[in-house]
Amino acid sequence: MFLELDKKDGKKIALTDSGKQIVSYEEIINFGKNFYEVIGRRTLIFVLCSNCVGAAAGYLGAMIHHIVPLMLGASMDRQLLGELVRVYHPEYIWKPVSMVEDHERILLERYQYVLVATGLKSYPLYEELSLLLTTSGSTGSPKLVRHSYGNLEAQARNISAFFELDDMEKPMLDLPINYTYGLSVLNSHLYSGATVLLTSMNPLNPGYWEFLKTNEATSITNVPYYYEILKKLRFFRMELPSLRTISQGGGKLNEELHKEFAEYAQNTGRRFIVTYGQTEGSARMAWLPPKYALSKCGSIGKAIPNGHLFLVDESGNEITEPYTIGEMVYEGPNVTLGYAQSGEDLILGDERHGILYTGDMVKTDKDGFFYIVGRKKRFLKLWGYRVGLDECENIIKSAFDVECACIGNDECMEIYVTTEKDHDKIRRYISDKTNINSSAFKVCYIEKLPRNEAGKILYSKL
Repeated sequence: MFLELDKKDGKKIALTDSGKQIVSYEEIINFGKNFYEVIGRRTLIFVLCSNCVGAAAGYLGAMIHHIVPLMLGASMDRQLLGELVRVYHPEYIWKPVSMVEDHERILLERYQYVLVATGLKSYPLYEELSLLLTTSGSTGSPKLVRHSYGNLEAQARNISAFFELDDMEKPMLDLPINYTYGLSVLNSHLYSGATVLLTSMNPLNPGYWEFLKTNEATSITNVPYYYEILKKLRFFRMELPSLRTISQGGGKLNEELHKEFAEYAQNTGRRFIVTYGQTEGSARMAWLPPKYALSKCGSIGKAIPNGHLFLVDESGNEITEPYTIGEMVYEGPNVTLGYAQSGEDLILGDERHGILYTGDMVKTDKDGFFYIVGRKKRFLKLWGYRVGLDECENIIKSAFDVECACIGNDECMEIYVTTEKDHDKIRRYISDKTNINSSAFKVCYIEKLPRNEAGKILYSKL
C-alpha cells in the first residue's frame, strides 16, 4: 500500500488540522475504500488543496487506489482552473464544500470536502503515472510534472532516513501540500507513522503559534522568506520546548541568516537542517547534516541517500576540480518522468531515466560540499561581465537588511527593494561589489515583493 499506511498503528492519529479535524491511519484507509467505491477505476482527478484533513485525505485516497491526482491550490484563479480542466479533462474534482456550485451533484462528502463529476472523460494514463504537480512557477501554467509511484516512495524513504524520523514526530506543516516541498513533508512523515499538523495559517497569525504549542510540534520546515519573518518575530526568544528540528529548503538562505539559525539550534540542543530540491526531483535531492550547519554555512550539503550529484561544464563534461562553477546534475530514483503540457502527454513514459539537469549553477569546496551560486537563466552580462542575479540579491539583503529582487537584461539590472531609502547607496554598493559602472544598475521601490503560496518571488510580476 502507498507509504505502507496499512502497516501503521491504525488507532494512531495521522492528521490533525487547525480546524480541529482529526483522522487516524485506520480512518484514512477506510476513507480510501469509500473514495474508490465511488470513482471505481483508475482515472484523473483534480484535488483543490488547502492545508487541512479534507485535502490530504483526498490525495491519500487517490494514491492508495492508483487514481491520479493533480494537486492545485484551492485559492487559484477560477479562469486558470477552468483552462486546466479544459486541457487535461479530469473526470472528478475533490474540493472544499464552500466551492460547490448549484449545478453540481455531490457524489461523496467527508471532512468538509466533496467529490463532484465533471462529465469529462480522462485521457489514457501511463501505468506508472502516480501524481501531477505544477512546476515551481505559476500554478495556472498547463505545464505539469509527471511523477511515478517509485519517485514518491523513494522520496519518502530517503527523507525519513536522513531526518531519522519515527512515529513520535509531529511536524508543523504550513507549506502548501500542492507544492512538492510541502507534499514531501506529508509523505515522509506518514511513511514514518508520525502525526502531521496541517494549517494554512502563517507565523504572523497568533493562531499559528497556538496550534503549534497546543499540539507540541516537534519540527518546522519552510522556505527562506519564512525564516526572515521568524527573525523579525524574535523567534530566538520564544519558548518552544517541544521543537527539536528546524529545516529549510525551497531556495538559498543567505549566509547570515543560515548562521543565526544554526547557532540558535546549536545553543538550544536542536537540529538545523538545510535541504535542496526541485519539483522535478520529487522534492529533496541534497541535505546538509546538522553537524555541518555552522562549519559549512551557506552549503546545501551533499546528495541524499541513494542519490548522486555532480557538476558539468557548458560542453556537458563532468567537473572534478573544486571551486569551479558548473550546472548541477542529480541522478536518483526520485527523478520524475518528465513534463506534460496537454492531456495527450499523460500516456508518456519515463523521459528522464533517473537523470535531472537542475539548471542551478553550483560549485563544490575541497570536501565535496555543494554551494549554489545562482540559476543558469538568472545571469546577465553587464558591460561584458557575467553577473548572477541571485548572488546580487544576497549581497544587497545582507548589507541593507531589506527584501530585494533583481531582474533585467544585458543593458541594465533592475533592483527592486522594499525601502524608499538608500537607493543611491544600494546602487553604489552593488557597483563596487561587482566592479561594474553604477549606470548599469537601477534601484526601484516596491511596497511588497510578489510571491507565490510557497513564498518564492514571482519575478514575472516585476
